[in-house]
Amino acid sequence: MINWKIILTIAKTHLLSKLKQTSVAALGVTFGIGAYITLVCFMTGLNKMLDGLILNQTPHIHIYNEIEPSKKQPIALYEEVKNSFKVVHSIKPKQSQKKIHNALPIVKYLKKDKRVKGAIPQIKTQIFYIAGSIELGGNLTGIQPLEEARLFNFQNYIVKGSHEDLQKTENGILLGSGVASKMSLDVGDRVQISTIKGDIFPLKIVGIYQSGLADLDAIQSFANIKTVQRILGEAENYITDVNVKLFDIEVAYNMAQEIETQFKLKAIDIKTANAQFETGTTIRNLITYAVSITLLIVAGFGIYNILNMFIYEKMNDIAILKATGFSGKDVQYIFMSQALIIGVVGGVLGLLIGFGLTSLINNLPFETEALPTIKTFPVNFDPWFYVIGITFALISTFFAGYLPSKKAKKIDPVNIIRGQ
Repeated sequence: MINWKIILTIAKTHLLSKLKQTSVAALGVTFGIGAYITLVCFMTGLNKMLDGLILNQTPHIHIYNEIEPSKKQPIALYEEVKNSFKVVHSIKPKQSQKKIHNALPIVKYLKKDKRVKGAIPQIKTQIFYIAGSIELGGNLTGIQPLEEARLFNFQNYIVKGSHEDLQKTENGILLGSGVASKMSLDVGDRVQISTIKGDIFPLKIVGIYQSGLADLDAIQSFANIKTVQRILGEAENYITDVNVKLFDIEVAYNMAQEIETQFKLKAIDIKTANAQFETGTTIRNLITYAVSITLLIVAGFGIYNILNMFIYEKMNDIAILKATGFSGKDVQYIFMSQALIIGVVGGVLGLLIGFGLTSLINNLPFETEALPTIKTFPVNFDPWFYVIGITFALISTFFAGYLPSKKAKKIDPVNIIRGQ
């Protein structure tokens, strides 16, 4: 029967008697795990920030009326050429309206679906901004500010004013930062907008919107849905777009197909709309995890080399232990215990160093006009990274101790003593 108390006592004595080698071995684990935690937390945090810039503002499913050519051309109705090969040049789009027919009942229907977290209507229209002699083309989007904030973190992109101010102000407008800069406008000022029909309406600026995408901020602005309906001279049921947020983004594609079939509308899921961005995210994550795994493997080999030399230097101790009656298995357990103790101590210290460095990075100021909502460097404090780190420390030190101790188990003490 194995007496673990004696084995652990001997292992502890060996470790303390060679404190320098023990410290070097533990530090090898510590810096390997600490570097892994720091790298993976920072890189995944950076990737999540970049993903959030697009994904937080993008609906999981976007429903609208697509302008497209008629699938059946008039020539197809002409019986005399029914069986002929027909070629039609310069096909024009069919006459269609931007308005979604029965939009409000569709929104109500979608909200009842268990897969849907929220569905909100929008109105998108082209306008001109007029301030004095300056006239700029742009887009005005009619929204429900409170729902946009709840589902799409809309409030995070307002650098002046708030979405509540837009909700409360009947003739208010949330102006893109690029538009405001070009026209020297600020919160509290008034801007005139002109529709494509030539109607002019004065609106009060209640906030400045900055998405971080310069091209978008140079044209975009937001107002209440009712305000935009009044500007366009349309009824309360006039809706051009419906944005859907799901509980599970993975069902977006299938649900978009269902919506297209059921309502005869165009429905684009988030992955289709951002296919190139999705590819970039996958590649960034692949690079992050590849570098992290490589770092762990290199650390593992370093740990093995240190412990291998550590056991080699203990050959005399192995001979004495075997000469005093310890079996080969007992010797193996002693050195494996030493390796695991080094793994636990080094791994825990590595986690603490990694946490300290990532906390320091997370508090470093990082301010840029392109990313108004980001104030410090992004860090992802995922507990799984710490679980992976300590698990790897234990596994690597286990094998680093197991392989050399397996050789120590077979050593003949007589040969070692005779060699001395």
